[in-house]
Amino acid sequence: MKILIYSYNYFPEPIGIAPLMTELAEGLAQRGHQVRVVTGMPNYPQRRIYPGYRGRLYQTRVENGVRVQRCYVWIRPRPGLLGRVLLDGSFVITSVVQALSGFRPDVILLTTPPLPVSVPAALLGKIYRCPVVLNVQDILPEAAVRLGIVKNRLAIRAFEALERFAYRTATAIAVIADGFAQNLVNKGVPPKKLTCIPNWVDVNFIRPIPPDENRFRQQYGLQEKFIVLYAGNIALTQGMETVVEAASLLRDLPDLIVAIVGEREACQQLQDYARQCHADNVQFFDFQPREHLPHLMAAANVGLVVQRKNVVSFNMPSKFQLLLASGCPVVASAPMEGELAKLVLHSQAGTVVQPEQPEQLAEALRSVYHDAPQRAAWAHQGRQYALQHYRFEQAIAAYEQLFHSLVGSATPETSAPSPAPAATRPTGTLPNGSTPNDSKSSSPTSSTEPARRRQPWR
Repeated sequence: MKILIYSYNYFPEPIGIAPLMTELAEGLAQRGHQVRVVTGMPNYPQRRIYPGYRGRLYQTRVENGVRVQRCYVWIRPRPGLLGRVLLDGSFVITSVVQALSGFRPDVILLTTPPLPVSVPAALLGKIYRCPVVLNVQDILPEAAVRLGIVKNRLAIRAFEALERFAYRTATAIAVIADGFAQNLVNKGVPPKKLTCIPNWVDVNFIRPIPPDENRFRQQYGLQEKFIVLYAGNIALTQGMETVVEAASLLRDLPDLIVAIVGEREACQQLQDYARQCHADNVQFFDFQPREHLPHLMAAANVGLVVQRKNVVSFNMPSKFQLLLASGCPVVASAPMEGELAKLVLHSQAGTVVQPEQPEQLAEALRSVYHDAPQRAAWAHQGRQYALQHYRFEQAIAAYEQLFHSLVGSATPETSAPSPAPAATRPTGTLPNGSTPNDSKSSSPTSSTEPARRRQPWR
């Protein structure tokens, strides 16, 4: 099958949708499909074009069996509403040229955000006469409106019209959580159009690592510390001030530190707030290279997942799967009615407290600190849940089955076992500004456990 993946983010960007789409593209190529990816020049999370990609309008090369077609994007470090419109608009315009350069696809997979890309994707679906699958990672503009990013009523109506257009023109919609599906049904999307395929994790790469073998602990002299870890994006959906305030209430526990790993500029701003709160038990770290991720995640005694109180059914942090696979107990500060809270409790991998309540978060962390048997039980349950529900092989087979059902071809009875290439590929690309590594080496093959079949959402 010939597959075109339309994704604004891709390798070597280290977080968010980029690693997932890279793994999916390379995994599909490993299974014998022809895959090309139309994407922007890498810039996330610093919102600056990476060294080695600057000053170019287009770039095309084959990476790990995937034809990666990059295009220019207009980017600024702190884009407002107008800046975001110009960013999305630049990608819409420049990406069409790349999308029309290459083989005729049998199916197009489009990731959102950004929403405006649904316009050229719908056009390409007409031109190529092929189905378009919309992969929804965040529900926009609802997220932007609830978080106060977009307040202009005219802009909100325009984005809502664009959202309806995206759902209407997509042949099928793949959501990453049942709560997303219910959200879209409430907006009038036919349930038969929806398929729930959760995001995944390479459970052979992200795994438990004993403390005495953990290189992250050794590198930073944290062997004797009780580590509460937050690693990932620091943005409006998280409300990281709650974490800093909770840490300030735990200063009487001398060996407890709260380790925050994120983009350097965002960490510096949060570091100023930590000084105001006298939270000297908070330590900040730059994003780690992808190959160091297993040791980073497994270094934690407790993993944090944080959301604001108005983040309910339009955001699902991908770090949740990483924490479970690493055998790390989870403490979530999230809305009880949200998808994240439901999954934490259903997986029996941790506990949930009300969002934006630092006292509750501190109390939960203190309780977990003193209860080693409970931590061990949560760690075991989380790892088992990841093995059962979040394997990469399951997700890629679900997408493959969905594509075959739309194209009308028979699903192959046997396929080569699929690796999760982006997870284990060496990368010298760091969000601290070092030069991207253009290595094209493949990664070892993942487990060959039979994949579960996708299930339409009901």
